[in-house]
Amino acid sequence: MIKATCLILSVVILSLGSGRVLAQNEPADSLELSVAGKNAKTDDLFFNGIIAKRRNDSKLAKELLEEFVQKRPNSSAAYYELAKLYVKDKNAEKADVYIRKALALDTANKWYKEQFATMQADKGAYLEAGNIMAQLSAADPRDRTYPVMSAAYYQSAKKYDLAIVYIDKAIAQVGSDEELMGRKLQIYLDMNDVEKAAGVIRQLITNDTRNGKYYKLLGDLYDNNKMPQKAAEVFEQAQKLLPGNADVEFGMASHFLKVGDTASYLTYIKKVVVNKELDADTQLELLKAYLSSIPSNDSALKTQAPVIRQVVNQHPSNADVQAFFGYYFSVTNQVDSATEQYKKAIAIKPSNFTVWTALLENYVYANNGDSLLRYTEKAMRLFPNQATVHYYNGLAHNTKKNYPAAIKAINRAIDMQPESEKQTLASMYSSLGEVYYYTKQTDLMEKAYAKALEITPNNASVLNNYSYFLSERGVKLDEAEKMSKKSLELQPGEGTYMDTYGWILYKKGNYEKAREYVQKAIDLAGGKADATLYDHLGNIYFKLGASDKAIENWKISKQKGNDSPLIDKKISEVKLYE
Repeated sequence: MIKATCLILSVVILSLGSGRVLAQNEPADSLELSVAGKNAKTDDLFFNGIIAKRRNDSKLAKELLEEFVQKRPNSSAAYYELAKLYVKDKNAEKADVYIRKALALDTANKWYKEQFATMQADKGAYLEAGNIMAQLSAADPRDRTYPVMSAAYYQSAKKYDLAIVYIDKAIAQVGSDEELMGRKLQIYLDMNDVEKAAGVIRQLITNDTRNGKYYKLLGDLYDNNKMPQKAAEVFEQAQKLLPGNADVEFGMASHFLKVGDTASYLTYIKKVVVNKELDADTQLELLKAYLSSIPSNDSALKTQAPVIRQVVNQHPSNADVQAFFGYYFSVTNQVDSATEQYKKAIAIKPSNFTVWTALLENYVYANNGDSLLRYTEKAMRLFPNQATVHYYNGLAHNTKKNYPAAIKAINRAIDMQPESEKQTLASMYSSLGEVYYYTKQTDLMEKAYAKALEITPNNASVLNNYSYFLSERGVKLDEAEKMSKKSLELQPGEGTYMDTYGWILYKKGNYEKAREYVQKAIDLAGGKADATLYDHLGNIYFKLGASDKAIENWKISKQKGNDSPLIDKKISEVKLYE
């Protein structure tokens, strides 16, 4: 039963391909292609070729169909199928041979002509493709697709007059369809005929006088073609007709920007940004464009908070809007406010990993171990396979001095982290080395830092941290000095690296040079210089025999938060304790 069905199906396909129409009651054995059983095997070649094609076995499909056409050279359907197979395989030469054979056998077949037109266009023969589609349009004037494609191909061939003829045919069938009018507009733009292009837009306005985007389109057309007065007239008319329309206001903002009226631009772009007609996504895009047009310094950006807040208040349940406010606070160094916004955003949309990452980074930046630990544990439940979350969890445990948990979490992160993301992977190994230092696992510390430098040999941060921990242990000081010096060559003005280099010189007994570098680090940090810097400078002055200056700097270190019991002893006893 199955074989008989297959045979009848193949006969039907062949009869259609050859141009014959099989009558509903015509017996299969009356067909020349399937007389008796001797042709059954040949018929199966075609049928099995089609099956192979549907299974995406292009090689087998071509073999079967090519064997078939050798035995049945008058089957247009087989040549058509072979042409499509060779198009898919990007063999244009063979595809062209087969489609021409199919057309020679069946000159009226529209499918073959469509395929031929597409193939001509693919090789850049747009005029020929347009002519074929024009023929199809003449043969079937009710099909809108043909004049549209004719216009497109003639446009690509730069036969603009013909393109207009055929796009007008399509428009005549369906009326002033926006898509077709848009195609006609583009043809006139390609012709550099501004007035005729404007005429198309004016027709759209006539059809829908309340649609602000058409006025914007017309104004933009004039502005882009250096006709600012005409653009201004369009926007003036539009503003009277549609006051408060978002598209019109956006068009006016763009117009003022192009004519160099920055004050008016800012006035109107603000109006657009907070326009309630717009959806949240559009407002966000416009808000980003607006913010990028003003000075990027903190003070200028901070003045824009009311505008952003207005958009945020319009979309209290939109996670992306809430998150953007968080990014704004981060950029303007308002870390606490950013953190609160990120929390609002993830409460609305817990699956947004990007926002979770921003929140966790804020806690890392603020060195807030308790919150970092709490939120990384929440994040791990949502994103168990994200290396970054486990890494930040390890940093949280390190801050809390829970070193075994930190080692476990960071190692888990390293196992998950893609090797292609080298900077992040190196940072993970560097952090692991730090934990090993605190746990006095010096061999593992050195292996971790060596691995980090193997991945990123010019990573200034890793070079600095590794060299500092070596200096703290007082070992491999020559190697530490080389690494520290390299970190300064990579980032010459980094105060932290200067302190490390000075501290290594101190450990090596070069006190005057050490004082120079640590003092530079303090000067660069200004009021943000931390307790460690002043403690180091106090030790150096003591070694230089300047006890008064040593005590002075130790006292500053204590005021800056140095709560080590050694600092009090150094100050009271005027004696060096390390």
